[in-house]
Amino acid sequence: MSGENCLAGLKILDLTQFEAGPSCTEALAWMGADVVKIENPKVGDPGRSVGGKGAKDAFYFLQYNSNKRSVTVNLKDPRGLELVKDLAKTADVMIENFAPGAIERLGLGFDVIKAINPAIIYCQVKGFGTGSPFEKNLAFDMIAQACGGLMSITGEEDGPPCKPGATIGDTGTGMLMAISILGAYVRRLRTGQGEHLQVAMQDSILHYIRNAFTVMERTDGKAAPRAGSKTVGGGNPPIGVYPCKGGGPNDYVYIYTSAANPEHWTRLLKVMGREDLIGDPRFATPAARTEHRNEVDRIVSEWTIQHDKCTAMELVGSATIPAGAVLDTLELANDPTFRERGIRQTMKHPVVGDYVMSGWPVRFGGRTPEVKPAPLLGEHGEQVLSEWLHYDASRIADLKNSEVVG
Repeated sequence: MSGENCLAGLKILDLTQFEAGPSCTEALAWMGADVVKIENPKVGDPGRSVGGKGAKDAFYFLQYNSNKRSVTVNLKDPRGLELVKDLAKTADVMIENFAPGAIERLGLGFDVIKAINPAIIYCQVKGFGTGSPFEKNLAFDMIAQACGGLMSITGEEDGPPCKPGATIGDTGTGMLMAISILGAYVRRLRTGQGEHLQVAMQDSILHYIRNAFTVMERTDGKAAPRAGSKTVGGGNPPIGVYPCKGGGPNDYVYIYTSAANPEHWTRLLKVMGREDLIGDPRFATPAARTEHRNEVDRIVSEWTIQHDKCTAMELVGSATIPAGAVLDTLELANDPTFRERGIRQTMKHPVVGDYVMSGWPVRFGGRTPEVKPAPLLGEHGEQVLSEWLHYDASRIADLKNSEVVG
């Protein structure tokens, strides 16, 4: 069986936008939750237009909203607010990531929703946590990465802080919330108890850089440094990216020799045809290689530059040494094995057309969950009001005519 029925019956009222919240609810939708996305009738989730062209929804929106349903509601109309409250009464989970204080000003804060549905799991994703001096500040992924310490440990050793390419502040936070929702939901099934879950993007980053704090603690309280392509704390050479044949911007291979396995260095010398250096006191121990880091990197680079990155990875990896070619997005997109394994799938979108994207990578019974289309704005209004609230056609028509729903 695939994962699409794992959370069947779980109703999620989704008032999130952009990425941090939508990535959370999308993960749950891939596992079968009924995620109903509440959107502004005119513009919808702002993510629909990020980098988009014309009237079609942006690829950015498709990436984070597959397998969901969309209902448009005018939250400035009292009837619209009552409608959302009615949906919250029947929901298992409600989640929002509006600007600080916005959901409370709308009259949809935790205390209000808990009063009408005591068993609900009410979730909030913010930039900064309750009690933080920056609690009222807005934040996006890059702000969280800066304020959470991740940029401080990313970049070249003698260069400025750098933002990692992955949106750890957004999707990383979303995954922490998704896991917490599942935990709260399991308890709710057992006891009927609701929950108020809050996560801040800054706080999430601290979770993801836990190893950097151990480095700080091992170095008499000095802040963890930037280490370029090495691990935080530097590691022992050879470690990092080494240039390969081709000379392109990503023609590199990552090679890692572990201090915990001294055989890695000996095996690498044999792969490179440098058996003459086995036992050389300049390189015999991790400490010695660290002292002669530049010489070690030169020796390895002189060998890697003779091979393309995939060949270098194959030769080093076959000797049971950790190694990885630096693959760019185009190379990954063109690798058919990701499609064959269901890691990248084709979304059959009624307006955009076929769109290939990365889905949920976990296999359930040997299969990854199916990627289904991200919803058109308001596409499922009638369907959701009928299924969740049992409204008849005339009542739905009245809401439409009054522009309470789109």
